Amino acid sequence: MSRCMNRRGFLKHTGLAGVAAAIGAGAGAEKAAKDPLKPLPTIKFAAMDVSRFILGSNPFWGYSHKSRELDEEMKQYHTDEKIVEILDEAARCGLTTVVSPPDQRWCDLYEKYRAGGGKLRIWISQCHASPEKMEEEIDRSLKYRADAAFIQGARTESMFGQGKFDSLRAWLDRIKNAGIPGGFAAHWPEIHPELEKRKFPADFYFQCCYNASKGEAYRAEERVKANETIRAIEKPVVAYKILGAGRLAAADGFEQAFNVIRRKDGVCVGIWAKAAIDQIRENATLTEMLSAKQPKA
Repeated sequence: MSRCMNRRGFLKHTGLAGVAAAIGAGAGAEKAAKDPLKPLPTIKFAAMDVSRFILGSNPFWGYSHKSRELDEEMKQYHTDEKIVEILDEAARCGLTTVVSPPDQRWCDLYEKYRAGGGKLRIWISQCHASPEKMEEEIDRSLKYRADAAFIQGARTESMFGQGKFDSLRAWLDRIKNAGIPGGFAAHWPEIHPELEKRKFPADFYFQCCYNASKGEAYRAEERVKANETIRAIEKPVVAYKILGAGRLAAADGFEQAFNVIRRKDGVCVGIWAKAAIDQIRENATLTEMLSAKQPKA
């Protein structure tokens, strides 16, 4: 209940109190949860439109960034059937896009989901294999018809730290030469600006709001540095971990993110559906209303 009150308080404070009728508690909540929302605003990855709110998949695979116990609980909870339920709910809430590594379980599940008429139609592959297997993983993404692909943050950082820019460029070229948009993710705020200086032809970037690679720290000063990077990049940037892996209330995390990102940018957020699947609807509504308040230029 306190989480809902925080949300409603935020909406009232920002002049969005009417949103509470769509996502609030009480007698109308059950009906609202079943009604589809209109499509969310979109951003461009090259020529492809993706929803500004992209569904993250870390909870599906047990990456809680909190505890081993929660990791295991997430793994046990997310059966194939539960993942499909979440994908469908995301589509009902106006999302078009999900991010997931191209592990075989996901590839098989999503192929079946698409073939069965699943409505969340855009998959962005998060390639996280070892350097020796990265080309194989990119090729598997292509085989299973990923709509875009990027190199996962920890892998990007490892190669960046070793100065292996040729490998990063070769992986990006392999993605783009297949005819789909490609990019990079990073926790370190210095990486994407450096790749831009080196004229990497990335179509988009994923920037973590916290440098969680350093001991799982979630400090305000890290977010400040990430924000500077997001503002400096002219290509589309997707901010992720905007809720600090569940450490911030949705209203607070989304407000902070949308105070930084521009209309060309988006956010990627996973949800812990066992706690409340209506987090998707809440986050989608925040995305819609905060997008509407941003300057057009």
